[in-house]
Amino acid sequence: MASVSDLVDAGQDKAAAPRHPEKAHRPDQPVARKPEWIRVKAPGSAQWAATREIVKEHKLVTVCEEAGCPNIGECWEKKHATFMIMGDTCTRACAFCNVKTGLPRALDPREPDHIADAVAKLGLSHVVVTSVDRDDLADGGAHHFAGVIAAIRGRSPQTTIEVLTPDFLRKHGALEVVVEAKPDVFNHNLETVPSKYLTVRPGARYFHSIRLLQRVKELDPTIFTKSGIMVGLGEERNEVLQLMDDLRTADVDFLTIGQYLQPTKKHHAVARFVTPDEFASYASIATAKGFLLVSASPLTRSSHHAGEDFAKLKAQRAAIQGG
Repeated sequence: MASVSDLVDAGQDKAAAPRHPEKAHRPDQPVARKPEWIRVKAPGSAQWAATREIVKEHKLVTVCEEAGCPNIGECWEKKHATFMIMGDTCTRACAFCNVKTGLPRALDPREPDHIADAVAKLGLSHVVVTSVDRDDLADGGAHHFAGVIAAIRGRSPQTTIEVLTPDFLRKHGALEVVVEAKPDVFNHNLETVPSKYLTVRPGARYFHSIRLLQRVKELDPTIFTKSGIMVGLGEERNEVLQLMDDLRTADVDFLTIGQYLQPTKKHHAVARFVTPDEFASYASIATAKGFLLVSASPLTRSSHHAGEDFAKLKAQRAAIQGG
């Protein structure tokens, strides 16, 4: 059975520069066999193909493809896609990520309209927009995010919008630009516990990311905030519980926890596969700590079931305010 990574790789130009030149010198890491609870159907349905055609027609990039998401078959069959703006090349080189690393191209000023057209054509009631890191831009791409939000609002005013942003590290005023554009959900992933940042997410700073999420709530308390992590990278259970407390201190509403899956032998190895029972335990503890919503399972990803989860977030907030 073809894997998602196989299908993504098949679409790459074999003569092009390698996706991860910074990892070429690294020793190969063993790729562990996935347990029976991590099994997904390879994409290929008619509905999946229709979504793929719309993405290609509008010359769009999706994180579903670029990151080799295991849920692409399920999501695209439902005409759900997470759009990745500002190109397919990231200025960071995280050890877990399959997105291409290098020097990005200039921003496409037509991209906001292309995204808005695709959202309208797909008939999305909820859309997720993410991006590569653009450390090369003075604002980290914040104004481009705002432009995409405005374009979607103009074409599809009933569509709710979720952004999954980079950390805007050392980009003064960038966060304020995105928040002012009023997305319905602001997501920024911590990715892992702080002790793993040096090896897993070396270009980022854990407490800067915590502060970013906290600042969103200070600027606009009506925006739902969200963050996600991967487990199976060698973290300890007590570190995950402390991370939950850090996010609650920042008043984050929604936590996602999923299993790390190694994209290639040059990426960080899977330390272990966390069992479904352990995920259920994490979900129970996080809920008790006060998150409005928690999604924790081996195949949980930030954008998986995002529309349904947004409805649950609204219901939870309304129930609390009504009580």
